[in-house]
Amino acid sequence: MFTGIIERLGKVVSIRPYKQGFTLTVDTGMDLSGDKIGDSFAVDGVCLTATGFEGSRFTALASAETVARSTLGLLRPGAKVNIERAMTLSGRLGGHLVLGHVDCMGTVQDKGSAGESTRMSFHFDRKFSRYVIEKGSIAIDGVSLTINGFTQDAFDVNIIPHTAESVSLTLKTPGDRVNLEFDVIGKYVERLMKKEDNTTLEELLKKQGYT
Repeated sequence: MFTGIIERLGKVVSIRPYKQGFTLTVDTGMDLSGDKIGDSFAVDGVCLTATGFEGSRFTALASAETVARSTLGLLRPGAKVNIERAMTLSGRLGGHLVLGHVDCMGTVQDKGSAGESTRMSFHFDRKFSRYVIEKGSIAIDGVSLTINGFTQDAFDVNIIPHTAESVSLTLKTPGDRVNLEFDVIGKYVERLMKKEDNTTLEELLKKQGYT
């Protein structure tokens, strides 16, 4: 699990085909001496398992499912990527609960300024619109951000200067793809509200005499 607070802007060193996916080597620029094989890293919001280390670099396998669902398949050597290691229970949750499981890819619609901040808007598949609420949380390329406004298939966010300087997201331009992970709490609430026979909690309460 992650927080959406990016630790470092890393660089893709190499991409090598492996079966239907590929192995990815990233230079984090961080001291990884305390990390070990099997640890989780979020790369542009995608949770990957480290399979090897060399100095500040780690290697991980991206499966066919990961490549199909996320922007990792669009990466090329030299690309800048957001890096976050899995959170520890003793750490602070500075952003929101992020699993590193991408729901869908979105597209940058617009990019501009809003005072000192960077304003960006994104288009997404409208079937996910039920997870988008004003002032709710969303992870975009692994960055925890707050939704300012939205429609059925688009939303916008403001990115403060500190974040803008620390992540790869603000390097994107209209038309570029991004990884979107919607707030996991909303997904669990939705699942709990719906029974196996598609009866909602509201309908169930009415049957029991509650109005």
